Amino acid sequence: MSQPPGPAGRQVRPATVPTAPHPVDPEFLALPLRPLADAALSAATAAGASWADFRMQRLLSADLVVRDTAVQTETDDVTVGYGVRVIVDGAWGFASSVVLAPEAAAATARRAVQVARAVRPVAGEQVERADEPVYRDVTWVGGYDVDPWSVDGAERAALLLDRSERLLAHDGVAHTVAALQQAKDCTFYADTAGTTVTQQRVRVYPWLEAVAVDTAGGSFETMRSLAPPVGRGWEYVLSGCGHDGEISVLAESLAEKLKAPSIEPGRYDLVIDPSNLWLVIHESVGHATEYDRAIGYEAAYAGTSFATPDRLGSLQYGSPVMTVTGDRTTLHGLASVGWDDDGVAAQSFELVTRGILTGYQLDRVFARRLGRDRSNGCAYADSPAHVPLQRMANVSLQPDPTGGSTDDLVSGVEDGILVVGDKSWSIDMQRYNFQFTGQRFHRIRNGRIEGQVRDVAYQATTTDFWGSMDAAGGPDTYLLAGAFNCGKGQPGQVAAVSHGCPSARFRGVNVLNTVAEGAA
Repeated sequence: MSQPPGPAGRQVRPATVPTAPHPVDPEFLALPLRPLADAALSAATAAGASWADFRMQRLLSADLVVRDTAVQTETDDVTVGYGVRVIVDGAWGFASSVVLAPEAAAATARRAVQVARAVRPVAGEQVERADEPVYRDVTWVGGYDVDPWSVDGAERAALLLDRSERLLAHDGVAHTVAALQQAKDCTFYADTAGTTVTQQRVRVYPWLEAVAVDTAGGSFETMRSLAPPVGRGWEYVLSGCGHDGEISVLAESLAEKLKAPSIEPGRYDLVIDPSNLWLVIHESVGHATEYDRAIGYEAAYAGTSFATPDRLGSLQYGSPVMTVTGDRTTLHGLASVGWDDDGVAAQSFELVTRGILTGYQLDRVFARRLGRDRSNGCAYADSPAHVPLQRMANVSLQPDPTGGSTDDLVSGVEDGILVVGDKSWSIDMQRYNFQFTGQRFHRIRNGRIEGQVRDVAYQATTTDFWGSMDAAGGPDTYLLAGAFNCGKGQPGQVAAVSHGCPSARFRGVNVLNTVAEGAA
């Protein structure tokens, strides 16, 4: 069998301001950040706002896709602009602009005040926000070694072409895809309380996919690399996937999958690798513990939540092995920041403690509504044209400090399946009934891993699934995985988020045969 990538370490710690390995880009600092902020905040206050904040963003994004031996897609985008958010008579107002002149910033602020006054007669309740200390002239830069924008496009394309061609050269591989997504987010935040924050973070996602075709049977199979997206730089693109060992494993695993027998449906014990389990955490815990969903305030994309506030402190979310944290400070986390878009310092906090629902992800408004003294820093806007929403932190299942390896978990299974890599999923609008598939499924018999099986999906309710977890792997099995494309809100916004977890074992989970289900 193929092994997942090595573990990514993680600490649950209070908010800190790390020493920045890189300065904030001079091109961003050269923008008229403070003159625009001063003009906007002064104009908002003069127009009657009791609160105002200003957020300038410069977003760089690039996508590169190679199919077989040719570059198929290559895009580079830059977005620069600012948003002004105000509270007037207890109602929100927001406006944005791309005109980098103080008079335009002032006009944008006055427009936001007009929006708030128009909203006030139909607003259901007044905006009240939890308190937060003032942070003056603070800076945070995410942890990375080599800025991916220091690498020219030709070098990026050459690297992906090489990886695609080496994968394509393996017997049985009919087609390949090599891709790279990268982004850099620079922000400047200022508010009428006196907080001013400058931040910069970088993220990258290199991946490979191989396709095999069974010409005799008319079927095909795919296999994707396991290296996850991370908040790192070009150094990760070089090491994260695409080395000779992983390419060989990818091709060999695909060839075995094409010949593997179809699974017999039934109940099996599952050992789930972090490369698959992170997605279950995202869908069944991450979205379910967003407080706006739990109170029915938000339902777009991912629905609401079964984990309602009346069950806080009592809901048996899972077994006592299950402790899940939200964390905006995780090293290399995709959702890690120094301060959120409410001006709140990043923190770590518990969501599920030894199987019991104990917390929610909150911004300043929802923290006050829940009766908390302080937000846990979960406000984010994906562009200067969008108002900040409550967004997901890095939501992670904690390893067992004394837990063993994935092989140790397997050794305790008489009849089961090892699940590796994420693929498709389905979950209801309450985050309760779900179904997941994967990249690779290895049959376990009498504590030993045998060959692959195929056409596997596992199905459960959230509480039954997490309640069936009887063991979590140790820190050496821990991996920080995640996604670039978590959607929320209307108009829609997209955020990147990480989820760390160890390997874990689940007893008696219902397994379906996807081919049989599709034909039914």
